[in-house]
Amino acid sequence: METEKEEGLVYAGSTDLALEANEIAAKRMGGAVPGVLTETQEDGGVKVTFMEVQNREAAQSIGKLPGHYITFEVLGLRNKDSDLQDQVATLFAQKFADFLKKIGIGKDAKVLIIGLGNWNVTADALGPIVVENIMVTRHFFQLMPDHVSPGYRQVSAVAPGVLGTTGIESSEIVQGIVDRSKPDLVIAIDALASRSIDRVNTTIQVADTGIHPGSGIGNKRKGLTKEILGVPVIAIGVPTVVYASTIVNNCIDLMIEHFKQETDRTDKIFGLLDGLEENDRLQLVKEVLNPVGHDLLVTPKEIDQFIEDIANIIASGLNAALHEAVDMNNVAAYTH
Repeated sequence: METEKEEGLVYAGSTDLALEANEIAAKRMGGAVPGVLTETQEDGGVKVTFMEVQNREAAQSIGKLPGHYITFEVLGLRNKDSDLQDQVATLFAQKFADFLKKIGIGKDAKVLIIGLGNWNVTADALGPIVVENIMVTRHFFQLMPDHVSPGYRQVSAVAPGVLGTTGIESSEIVQGIVDRSKPDLVIAIDALASRSIDRVNTTIQVADTGIHPGSGIGNKRKGLTKEILGVPVIAIGVPTVVYASTIVNNCIDLMIEHFKQETDRTDKIFGLLDGLEENDRLQLVKEVLNPVGHDLLVTPKEIDQFIEDIANIIASGLNAALHEAVDMNNVAAYTH
């Protein structure tokens, strides 16, 4: 799971999503967060938000690192609509290609894709499944460069496993690979944690700030960042889990809204809970659940199929964005 807290940054709640962290901070401050620029576009049921955290002060306010973020929100992904999945893959490919240009990654830059996560835990298997579907080409450039058609670049991919099964930090494995293969860019893919039920399984985040495996669920791990690896690192993540405390808090919100349709005296029903700020109420729920070990990480029962679908969306989008020879309008045909 990706970055949640860095030294000197404010804790942004149980979320890896910069968009959510900004929403929380804006609500707390009563307005837009200074130094955080956002722009939102709607495209056929897909909501795309571009966000730039411009400075350290803005980063401190929202608890996320300075950099550029793109968030794709698609509630319809839960409906297993294959046409919508193809549309999202195509849009993802287009926006990701633009993102590469924006941060100065050239058409011939060598790319290493890292699939973080645990094959044996479905909700954490996003990275390895994406790697399985990536069009890798580096070996062709190494072994038969004269036979490589125009429009392809050197792409390699690896799923390094997790500390619990390898005994080695993912960052250490990736450092060794980077030192030997010398890519110009690392793309790290990981499962995330969200603070909104609606965004679980429906959201993709892209960021140029690097990644810290495990930190979204409280496991501090050595990160994959430009400072550590010596090359730019783009993080791609999908929230696949949510804390039980978040579900309880969201349910309280929904119940309050439901009863407000019947009465303006919801305080009589919910007492102090009705008047608490959302963050304060969430902390109260955590204080109740944590001592008894009930603040579980929860994932939807359809996670098996969803992981396959979203991994294919990301993989096909990356294949099209990284290789000019791949048809942007038929990206789904380039996964295997």
